[in-house]
Amino acid sequence: MGSASARQRLTASKRWVIKIGSALLTDNGRGVNRAAIFNWVAQIAALRERGIEVLLVSSGAVAAGMDRLGWRRRPDSIHQLQAAAAIGQSHLVQIYEHAFGQFDCRTAQILLDHDDLSNRTRYLNARSTLRTLLSLGAVPVINENDTVVTDEIRFGDNDTLAALVANLVEADALLILTDAGGLFTQDPRDNPAAELIREASAADPKLMAMAGGSRSGLGRGGMTTKVRAAQLAARSGACTVIAGGATENIIERVCGGEPLGTLLLPEADPLTARKRWLAGQLQVRGRLTLDAGAETALRTGGRSLLAVGVTGVEGRFRRGELVSCCNSSGEEIARGLVNYDSQEAGKILGQPSEKFTELLGYRDDKELIHRDNLILL
Repeated sequence: MGSASARQRLTASKRWVIKIGSALLTDNGRGVNRAAIFNWVAQIAALRERGIEVLLVSSGAVAAGMDRLGWRRRPDSIHQLQAAAAIGQSHLVQIYEHAFGQFDCRTAQILLDHDDLSNRTRYLNARSTLRTLLSLGAVPVINENDTVVTDEIRFGDNDTLAALVANLVEADALLILTDAGGLFTQDPRDNPAAELIREASAADPKLMAMAGGSRSGLGRGGMTTKVRAAQLAARSGACTVIAGGATENIIERVCGGEPLGTLLLPEADPLTARKRWLAGQLQVRGRLTLDAGAETALRTGGRSLLAVGVTGVEGRFRRGELVSCCNSSGEEIARGLVNYDSQEAGKILGQPSEKFTELLGYRDDKELIHRDNLILL
């Protein structure tokens, strides 16, 4: 794919995950940069006016908390770091709420850790919540839940979190805003002759070597975590742009296809990439047998799988695990992440979703497998 056509692909993107780094948000540790935040929010509001959905992954909670507490040195104690994150997170959310409110945009605070996105049940819960928020026209403001994590808190972790969110919601593109202008062949602060990499495959092994020689503000991982994030985002088919957050009107210009920053492309199209991910990352835990109507709905209608079209349940599986979908002849036609465990699926097979509460005592999702979590084979 040529550079022009690759950038043109960005203009067609309808769902973006935008990550803003700590160095940008906190003016390199000198307090929250309100003017910059309001500028980015105005650009995001402009995208939303064009029908583009945006999920914002915001770093800076610990740095903002340190500023509020008057701390000039990053503490070593995990509990002090967690306390700073709690104080800083509430401060950041207030700023975002005020900024988005000027454009009549609702915001929603989402705090995640990596376990939320690796545990299949919590994965589906998070996915359903984010999908609902987007349908309500809200902008999810997402951060790592630094107040409860037990591992060392690192600012650079949100690069990975942003990529996992892109996987979670099947975003078309990930934009990582940083204090650098993109990925260079070497660190331009050490070598003025370093060249900006305009476009590359996210899977190119040479990128990690070049990223290892670059620094990026307060994010401890520097460019390395950003390249790794692009590789993670690529597994569900998302493009990644690494660009300078201080560049004038950067968000709108990147989304408009201007050749700014570094564009890292997935090797496979989104459907193929997600199919590989579902097929390769998870083990099949059970099997659902479908009637002819359900098979037709999946094959030709692009529909979700409803319990009313299921005639049999085999195996033991939990909510969020991968199951095989077979027709009455035993041919596997699809795989997907199931919304109910095997016992619950056995109780509701052949039944309309309106009866779920009566049969189970509750109703979570109306689909047994949502079409976004189902891949035809």
